[in-house]
Amino acid sequence: MAVDPVRAQYETYPYPARDPKDEAKRLITGSPSHLRELTHWLFAGRLPQDRPFRLLVAGGGSGDALTMLAQQTADAGIDADIHYVDLSEATRKIAEARIAARGLTGRVTFRTGSLLDAAEWGPFDYIDCCGVLHHLPVPQDGFRALAAALAPLGGMGVMVYGETGRTGVYETQAALRLLARDDEPPAKRVALAKRYLNALPASNRLVRNPLVRDHKTGGDAGLYDLLLHSTDRAYTVPQLEAEIAAAGLRTVTYIDPARYAPETYTREQDLRNRAAALAAGDRAALAEAMAGNMPVHIAYLTRADRAEDTVARIAPDAVPVFRDAETEAEFRAMPPGAPSLPVSIDGLDLALPLPRDAKTILDRIDGTSSLEQIRQDLPAAPDWDRFHKSFTQLFAALNGFSQLFLTR
Repeated sequence: MAVDPVRAQYETYPYPARDPKDEAKRLITGSPSHLRELTHWLFAGRLPQDRPFRLLVAGGGSGDALTMLAQQTADAGIDADIHYVDLSEATRKIAEARIAARGLTGRVTFRTGSLLDAAEWGPFDYIDCCGVLHHLPVPQDGFRALAAALAPLGGMGVMVYGETGRTGVYETQAALRLLARDDEPPAKRVALAKRYLNALPASNRLVRNPLVRDHKTGGDAGLYDLLLHSTDRAYTVPQLEAEIAAAGLRTVTYIDPARYAPETYTREQDLRNRAAALAAGDRAALAEAMAGNMPVHIAYLTRADRAEDTVARIAPDAVPVFRDAETEAEFRAMPPGAPSLPVSIDGLDLALPLPRDAKTILDRIDGTSSLEQIRQDLPAAPDWDRFHKSFTQLFAALNGFSQLFLTR
C-alpha cells in the first residue's frame, strides 16, 4: 500500500511546532479567522444569533486557528459547534492537548481524515483553511469540497502561498530533490538541507529573500514544510481568483485590504484613476505586482450566489472595535495630532494619512459605544457628515491593516 507522503511528513514533523504547555502563557492569534475580523467581513458585524455557530477548521494542523477560534468564541459567550479535521494523528493530538490545556475540550469535535470529505459534516457557517489547499495534489478539489460544505449564508477564510514573496523557495526545493532522496529518513533529509543552506552564497535568491523565514525560525518542522514538502505550489492573485471562481465562490476581501489597493503604493493621480477603474480582482493583481512582497494570500470568501452585502459598513449604529487589547493600548498611546500612521510590513514602510481628530476619536472607542454615541461625545459634537468624513479616513487606515473593525 502506497504511503501518502504528506501524511507521513506531518506524522514525523507536526506543523507548526507547538508545545501545549505554552497555552498557559499566550494565545496565538492571526489571520484568517480572528473572530472580530471574520465577523466584520463575512457577517456584516454580527454573527447568527438563532442557533449554534458551526465552524470547521479544515486541515487544522497543530491547532493555531482552532485554539484561537475556540478561545475567542468562548470569551465572547458564543454558542459554537467547532469541528477539526487533519490527516495526521500526531498533529491532531497536539491540537487536542492545546484545547484541553485551555479547558475547551467540550467545544470541539476532532477527526483524523481528509478535508475532501467536509460536506459529510456540514453545512458550516464558517470554514477556516489556512496553509492547506496549496499542498493538495489538485487544489481545486479542496476548494470545491469546502464550497460544498459551506452553508448558503456562510463564509470561509483561506490562506495560500503567494508567488511574488517566495523568491528562492522553489529553486531550493528543486535543488534538494536532486540531493536528498525520497527514501532517506526525514531527519537525514533535514540534516542535509541544513548543510545545503549553510553552503549557499550571498547571491542565492532564498538567502536574499527576507520574507521567508520558516527554515530559520520554525525548527525542523518549519524547514521540512518549506523546503522538503512533497506537494507545494504558490499563487498569483489571478491564479487564485480563477480557483475561487471555479469552485463557485467569490472573494469578499484580501487581508490586509490596503496591501491589495494600488493607491497604497502611489500618489500619482493618473495611475490612481486608472487603477480605480479596474475590476476588484484586477486591482488586487496590480497591487500584488506593485508591492512584490506577498509570501501568502489571505482571503475571505463566500458562495458566489450569496447576493447580500456581507461587510460591516460605517453607520450611526455601528460599534467600532480594536483588533485586540494590544492594538487598543498602542493607539491609546498615540500622541495627539499625529498626521499619519506608520506601517511596516514585509519590508515595506508606509505612512498612512490620518484626520486631525484621529486621536480624539480613537480615545472614545471602547467596544460598546456606537459611532453616533462617539460623535455626540466629541468636543463641539460635529454634525454627522463632518464626523463621517473624519472617521472614514481613520477607518480606511486602521481597517486597511486589520486593526479596527465594526460590529453591530
